[in-house]
Amino acid sequence: GIQPMPLSPLPNFSQKGPYWGWEWPQRWGSWKATYRKNGLHGERALAYAEVAGLPPQYGLYSSFMGCFVYCLLGTSKDVTLGPTAIMSLLVSSYAFHDPAYATLLAFLSGCVQLAMGLLHLGFLLDFVSYPVIAGFTAAASVTISFSQVKNILGLRGIPRQFFLQVYETFRRVGETRVGDAALGLACLVVLTGLRCMKGHVPQSCWMEPLLVRMGHLIVWAVATARNALVVLFAGLVAYSFQVTGSQPFVLTGETPKGLPPFQPPPFSKVTANGTVPFGEMVRDLGAGLAVVPLMGLLETIAIAKAFGRAVPSCTNLLGSFVSSYPVTGSFGRTAVNAQSGVCTPAGGLVTGTLVLLSLAYLTSSFYYIPKAALAAVIIGAVAPMFDAGIFRTLWRVKKLDLVPLCVTFVLCFWEVQYGIVAGILVSGVLLLYTIARPPIEVSEQGVLLLQPASGLHFPAVEHLREAVHQRALAGSPARCVVLDCVHVSSIDYTVVRGLADLLQELLKKDISLVFCSLQVRVGCGQQRQLARLGGTGTRVLVP
Repeated sequence: GIQPMPLSPLPNFSQKGPYWGWEWPQRWGSWKATYRKNGLHGERALAYAEVAGLPPQYGLYSSFMGCFVYCLLGTSKDVTLGPTAIMSLLVSSYAFHDPAYATLLAFLSGCVQLAMGLLHLGFLLDFVSYPVIAGFTAAASVTISFSQVKNILGLRGIPRQFFLQVYETFRRVGETRVGDAALGLACLVVLTGLRCMKGHVPQSCWMEPLLVRMGHLIVWAVATARNALVVLFAGLVAYSFQVTGSQPFVLTGETPKGLPPFQPPPFSKVTANGTVPFGEMVRDLGAGLAVVPLMGLLETIAIAKAFGRAVPSCTNLLGSFVSSYPVTGSFGRTAVNAQSGVCTPAGGLVTGTLVLLSLAYLTSSFYYIPKAALAAVIIGAVAPMFDAGIFRTLWRVKKLDLVPLCVTFVLCFWEVQYGIVAGILVSGVLLLYTIARPPIEVSEQGVLLLQPASGLHFPAVEHLREAVHQRALAGSPARCVVLDCVHVSSIDYTVVRGLADLLQELLKKDISLVFCSLQVRVGCGQQRQLARLGGTGTRVLVP
C-alpha cells in the first residue's frame, strides 16, 4: 500500500521524482495515459474560472504551472495540481472577482503553505475532523451547483451570495431563455449518460473479435473525453447560429489571446479613486489568507495519503507570476491518472504544453462556447462531491459526529470561514468533553476499584472525585479505594493536586486510597508529588 506522506512543501530529490529519472518504457506509458487527463483539463479550467468569478483565461493561466512544477519536483506519478472547484469557490468568496486580488492571494497562500511546511505546522490540520471536511465539501457542492443554475437558465445579473442567489433565481425564473435552458439540460443529460456508460464499459480481452475491442475502445474514449466533446459540440451549435445571424445562447465572449506576462504579482492596485496599497489589499483579503492555504493543504494532504506528496506552495508561488489564482491537488484528475496506468509525472508536460498552445492559438474559438455548456460541465464535476451517504454512516457509527458536520454544512452557506471555524470549534468541544468526562469502570470486590479508560487531565479531576465520593462513601462500612491506572499514560500537575486533596478528604474518614499499575514514565514524578502532598497515607504501587 501507499504510505501517507508528511506535510512538506519542498521536494525530496532522494526519491525518483524528476522526469529524467524514469525509464523510457515508463515515459511511453505516461503519453498513453495523458489522453484521459487532457479530456478533463481545458474545459474544466474555463468552467472553474467562471466559479471563481474571473475571466475565463484565468482558468487556463492557473492550469499549466502546476503541470510543469510537479513534473520537475513531484515524487508521485499520479498527482496533478491545478484549479479545483473548492479552491475556485474560495477565490470567489475572498478575491472580490478581481484578478489582481486573486493573483495576490495565490502568492500569499504559497507563502503561508511554505512557512507551515518549514515550521512543521502540519499537525494543526489534524484538528480539522472528517465531519467538518465532509460538511464543507457538501456545502460547496450545493453552492457551486446552484450558482450555475443561472447560466443554465440564461439569467443575468444574479448576485453571488448564496441566499440572495436562491431568492433572485426563483423570482426571475420566468425570464428563462429557452435556448440556454434546452442546451444546458441536454448537456447535463449527455454528461450523466456518458459518465454512467464509462462505469459499465467491460474490460477488453485480446481473444474477443477486433470489432468488439474497437467498439469498447471508442466507447471508452468518448466517455473519457465527454467534457471536451460536449463543450465542442455546444460551441459548434452556437457558431452555426451565429453564422445564420441569430444567437439563442449566452456565450463566453471575447478571451484575450496570448500567454500571460511573466511578472511579479500585483502588490498594489490602481483604481479610479487612487491606488490601493499592499497593506490595504491584505486587509481586504482578510480571513482568506488563512482559509485558502489551509483548505488547499487539506485537499493536497487527502491526495497525498492516497497517491503521494504534492508541492502546492511552490506551484502557488510560481503561478502568481503568471496571473494564476490559488490551486491545489485535484483529486478527480489524480484519480484519472491512477486509473489510466500512468507511469511517470511526464504527462504534465503534455497537459501544460497543450494549455499554452490553447492560450496562444485557440482563445478566439472560446468566444462561441455557451455558458450553459460550461455550467453543465461544472455541475457534472461537483455533483458527485455531495456524499449523502455520510449522514447515514455517521448516524450508525457515532451520532455526535453529525453535529459538526451539520453545523459546518449550514453555516458555509452563510460564510465559508464561519462554517469551517464553527465546525472546528464544535469538534474541539466534543473532543474536550471526552477528556473532561473519561469513562471510568467501577467494580466492587471488597474494595472499590476504579479504572479510568484514558489519561487523566485537569478537566477530569472533578468527575473522578465525584465518582469516588459517590461510591466510596455510599456503603457502610467504608471501603478502601483502589485507582487502577493501567490505561493512564499521562497525568498533569492539576490532577496530582486534585488527587492529593481527595486523599486528605478520605483519610479524615479513615478510607485508604491506593494507586496501582502506574506506568513507569508517569509514575515516578507523580509518586513523589502524591507522597509529598498526600502525607503518610499515600500508597502508590508501580508494577
